[in-house]
Amino acid sequence: MAAHSPADAILSSIDLSRAFAMSGHWRFTASQGPEISDPLGDPAEKAPGVVRLCISRDAGKTCRPSLNRLLTVTDKTDLYTEPHFLNDARVVHPRPDVPLLLLQVASLHSGDGDQRVATTALVFDAASDGFVAVYAKQTGANNNQEIRYVESGPLRGAILSAEPTRNAPFGFWITVNQLGAGGRYRQTLRYRSATRYDDGNPLAVLDSEMPNLQQRLGLWRPGSRLPLPAGVCPRPRLLAKELWCFAKPAA
Repeated sequence: MAAHSPADAILSSIDLSRAFAMSGHWRFTASQGPEISDPLGDPAEKAPGVVRLCISRDAGKTCRPSLNRLLTVTDKTDLYTEPHFLNDARVVHPRPDVPLLLLQVASLHSGDGDQRVATTALVFDAASDGFVAVYAKQTGANNNQEIRYVESGPLRGAILSAEPTRNAPFGFWITVNQLGAGGRYRQTLRYRSATRYDDGNPLAVLDSEMPNLQQRLGLWRPGSRLPLPAGVCPRPRLLAKELWCFAKPAA
């Protein structure tokens, strides 16, 4: 399958040969086709076109491995099987000597605003002379789900996820995957969050859970400086193992 048609818009183009320090002309491209009719039937609306992902070493004539099924849940295709949004495409380094191609794509929105979101990380495998996935996961999007690659700090290189539980007390399953000795990601922690769904905490679930998460991994101890989210977090407090940032009182 070719990378894209001449009418497609290029969303991302990454020189993989340089990023992975290998010979050849490997390149990742993400392109987007023209807008499509609203899949929910509103004739006055348009939706973003299909996003095509390609890893190629022959200038896009062929793509391998195939990235067409990142959003596929079963063998059957449906309205949410094809990507229409490119959320992330970059080379990251979980260890200084290990580059990965990190990708995240999302489907069209459903009637209630949900999306199917897929995240994958790929590494170059010299034995097979190609890229292989070392991490892959799907989530939804409208219940505070998140998959996050950690750029720095004690969890550098880890991939964290937060997914809602299906029974009371309604919280989240927090999962930590870390790069193992064999070069693939493996689950090192999974627990039910202290954070509750719709409890009024404006922080992202993974931020409110960070002290709890790091304590479970032996990376933080009560009484030490709290691991705070990026940006401003005034008056941080840990309440029942959940991090809150409280606004300063009015003068």
